[in-house]
Amino acid sequence: MAYMDFTIETGDLVSMCMAILCGGIIGFEREYRNKSAGFRTIVLITLGSTIFTIVSRHGAGADDRISANIITGIGFIGAGVIFKDQFSVRGLTTAAVIWTSAAIGMTTGIGYHALAFLFTLITLGILLLMSRVERFIGKLQRQKMLSVTFRNADFAQIQSLEEKLNSENLGIERLQVSKDHDTLTVIWQVSGKKKYLLRLNETLASMSEIISFK
Repeated sequence: MAYMDFTIETGDLVSMCMAILCGGIIGFEREYRNKSAGFRTIVLITLGSTIFTIVSRHGAGADDRISANIITGIGFIGAGVIFKDQFSVRGLTTAAVIWTSAAIGMTTGIGYHALAFLFTLITLGILLLMSRVERFIGKLQRQKMLSVTFRNADFAQIQSLEEKLNSENLGIERLQVSKDHDTLTVIWQVSGKKKYLLRLNETLASMSEIISFK
């Protein structure tokens, strides 16, 4: 008759509690910023990674296969929060937080509680402090993609708009021109300081020959 061990090691309980604490710290920041992976999601990812690591450590003939599968599974979850629009990719930071939270959970699972807590503080510091760095960088020279659809297919409008943008301290590079029936769509890469890029929206909105822009 097979023997079933119902004992729970204190170290494993400590690991799971530490996983909840570390995941809660990171998850609180994500929930506060209203991200798709919020408090509960991050806590469950951290705790789940810890549990799988504990099982891997206690299992008969334990090896690194469970740990490798944790990384693979987390990759699928991370991919689910990434989405791409026409010009940009969003959700990469959230996916990276999910990946890092799983790593913290695995760290607690092998009993390195102090190291896991240190990783948590470092992760939180990056999320909080790097936003200030990003805001500073945003004040410097920036680039963005601009798509403009004109009301008619008069190519002279393109040259006219390019001259207007150049006169407003913006660098502009034409990337693509397409025609659909009577409308003309142009994609540019525009560069300049943030204040000039923000003013660009007002300029485009005031032009009657433009149907839409984004």
